[in-house]
Amino acid sequence: MKPADVGIAVMVAVIWGLAFVASRIALDEFSPELMTTLRFAIAALPCLFLRKPDVSWPLLIAISSTLFLGQFLAQAFAIAHGVPVGLSSVVVQSQALFTIGFAAVIFGEMPTRMQATGVAIAAIGLLMICGTVGYDFSVGSFAILMICPISFAIGNLLLRRAHGVPMFDLFAWLCLSAAIPLALLTLISNGPQPTWQALTHMSLTGFICVVCLGGISTSIAYWLWGRLLRDYPAAQVVPFALLVPFVGSAASSIVFGEKFGPLRLAGMITVVGGIAVMLLSKRPKILPKVA
Repeated sequence: MKPADVGIAVMVAVIWGLAFVASRIALDEFSPELMTTLRFAIAALPCLFLRKPDVSWPLLIAISSTLFLGQFLAQAFAIAHGVPVGLSSVVVQSQALFTIGFAAVIFGEMPTRMQATGVAIAAIGLLMICGTVGYDFSVGSFAILMICPISFAIGNLLLRRAHGVPMFDLFAWLCLSAAIPLALLTLISNGPQPTWQALTHMSLTGFICVVCLGGISTSIAYWLWGRLLRDYPAAQVVPFALLVPFVGSAASSIVFGEKFGPLRLAGMITVVGGIAVMLLSKRPKILPKVA
């Protein structure tokens, strides 16, 4: 990767790490559905000035439903139901495992031996984390959280099919495609009156959090991430998410005083270590196409 693109990948990872803290603060005022709706409604504002990119509606909806709606709604529900922010940042970024695995099956991008080793190490770390479930949050909450990396990985690969379109335009319309069903879900699950009450009594802190989540973490960061995925193989880009757990966990410890038990901490370090091994590996081999 070019040095400038490496810098962009690092910046995106830092933004996403801090976004976990912003999400937790916003969830003190908003329901998971409403917070996620506001996030994508703000990020979709550029659609007022941008034409829909030359991408079919089925593909647009498929990418939006996985990369955005599925990932972030599950993340919001998990954090709202007690999953610690630092732990969430680690588990969500295990999407690197799923992305490389799905890329191998679908595109023939076979991982190198080092990448396979990294996948195995990170998988062991996830199993260690699973051993801590049930103490301070439920198995159901953790199961919901695991939807995030899987949705993230599928969205990463679906994004490849959006060839030759402006990334900023695409991501604005992806946000709009997520915001509309989320708004309907919010009105149905929360009710119109509670939703209006939450909006009209929004604090300055809540407002700043959702603006940062929508405008910076979603609109700008995902646009940059999409450009990287368009220009480089998935196995080269996604390991930069290694930084997200460090930023998220450190920020959570400072802001919320989050602490981790020995087994959970060991599991988190093992997951991050596995992703680090992937980051140090070479490009994957591409299987020859069979005529």
